[in-house]
Amino acid sequence: METKETKFIFVTGGVLSSLGKGICASSVGRLLKSRGYSIIIQKLDPYINIDPGTMNPFQHGEVFVTEDGGETDLDLGHYERFIDENLSKYNNFTSGKIYKNVIDNERKGEYLGSTVQVIPHVTDEIKKSIKKTLENKKVDIVITEIGGTVGDIESLPFLEAIRQFKKDIGRENVLYIHVTYIPFLKTSEELKTKPTQHSVKELRSIGIQPDIIICRSEIKLTDESKDKISLFCDVEKEAIIDAIDVKHIYEVPKMLQKEGLDSIAMYKLNLKYKPSNMENWNKLVKVINNLEGKVRIGIIGKYINLKDAYKSIIEALNHGGYFFKKNIEIKWINSEVLNLDNYENILMDIDGILVPGGFGVRGIDGKINAVRYARENKVPYLGICLGMQCAVIEFAINVLGLKDANSSEFNSKTKNPVIGLMIEQKGINEKGGTMRLGRYPCRLKKGSLAYKAYRKNMVYERHRHRYEFNNKYKQIMEDAGLKITGLYPEKKLAEIIEIENHPWFVAVQFHPEFKSRPDRTHPLFKDFIHAAIRRSQSVK
Repeated sequence: METKETKFIFVTGGVLSSLGKGICASSVGRLLKSRGYSIIIQKLDPYINIDPGTMNPFQHGEVFVTEDGGETDLDLGHYERFIDENLSKYNNFTSGKIYKNVIDNERKGEYLGSTVQVIPHVTDEIKKSIKKTLENKKVDIVITEIGGTVGDIESLPFLEAIRQFKKDIGRENVLYIHVTYIPFLKTSEELKTKPTQHSVKELRSIGIQPDIIICRSEIKLTDESKDKISLFCDVEKEAIIDAIDVKHIYEVPKMLQKEGLDSIAMYKLNLKYKPSNMENWNKLVKVINNLEGKVRIGIIGKYINLKDAYKSIIEALNHGGYFFKKNIEIKWINSEVLNLDNYENILMDIDGILVPGGFGVRGIDGKINAVRYARENKVPYLGICLGMQCAVIEFAINVLGLKDANSSEFNSKTKNPVIGLMIEQKGINEKGGTMRLGRYPCRLKKGSLAYKAYRKNMVYERHRHRYEFNNKYKQIMEDAGLKITGLYPEKKLAEIIEIENHPWFVAVQFHPEFKSRPDRTHPLFKDFIHAAIRRSQSVK
């Protein structure tokens, strides 16, 4: 993989976690892409899991699925939405993947009997993973975010690898950006730079001198604060970037550009100056800052205490709001408490219902109750993955009268498994990376709501599931009013269902939220929000 013509930017974090390194990396990508440079972004995560696919959403948030079926960190969703590029499984490496590759190589004898060590074998593998993003493509700039914070013991091999990387490919081809936090003490009304000084000191002790420091803070940095950081961290004052809190994440690129971040990065990387074209992005920000009215969407899930579990869904709903210049107000509803005694009262004040994906039986009855309410009360409904399966189960129980209808995931002994395990999943015992993952085609039925949304015959969407609609029930369900309007052509698998005589009831087996963009709303989310707006106007 040739790297001579490619520049590399490494984004590290200090002081504390959840600083927004992913948003900063995404924003840098957006700014440099607006300058006419081709960009790719990747995430290196220090945890030993192979990927986040088997991790509890309470710990890690959503699993973002790439076109080629990679189960990746949720930051890749931010990357795709900001730079508007489809990423791959090579854009997310974990310690688990790195160590597995090293051990596999050792077992194959590829180290010729050498003692396998962190340096050079693990660090070399990390450097290979960074270059892997260039496989079969030519890119001007690779941006790599290092997960965790400086000082974490598990991050050390990654930091050592990116230190070596600069030496390997030349100093003029590498830029280090460090994201830190500047706390504001209200009692003394002071900004404190000491945590940043210590974080940079830790980074420098490893051998990495940051070129740019992005300082997250509640209020604007004073000149005195910048002078201190510049002096103690050996960074030019102009390269200390103020990143105060903003109303929404899509404002961040505009804020960082105002601080001159993209110009400084181009200068330090010795890149040819190109004018910036942020016109469309700035128009988007203007729209977001001038939304009027609201639409209330109920999300029925079991991870509602951790919104990151539904990060891409939240963003896709907001994108639909941007298109219609409306605020999206989300009502979070715990599916475990939604029962036959209370579901009507809880759901009566919302304009649209969304049941997202998920696994396991916990909270399923509440989701089925939500589907029933949407179907019987003509409330716009969007079901995603498990949300489609719940719609099929609800229809079978309450319309077809199959009272024991279920998914074999929840009841392996049900006599009416309207949702069953996919044939190719039978006999698979391993959990990680074994589902139907990634991009698959779906042929749409003309005249359907889905066809009206997409305005094309064939679409391609990303999947992450093990269970599917049982075609043995296809005819009886279609006769009763549940229509299959999207099919995977090769195996005739149901991908989209709709309910007749309903203003907007669409449920899909795939995950459309992964392909929505802030300035290009996914068609299904756009039409779902439009239907919810119509309902909100009709009930006033």
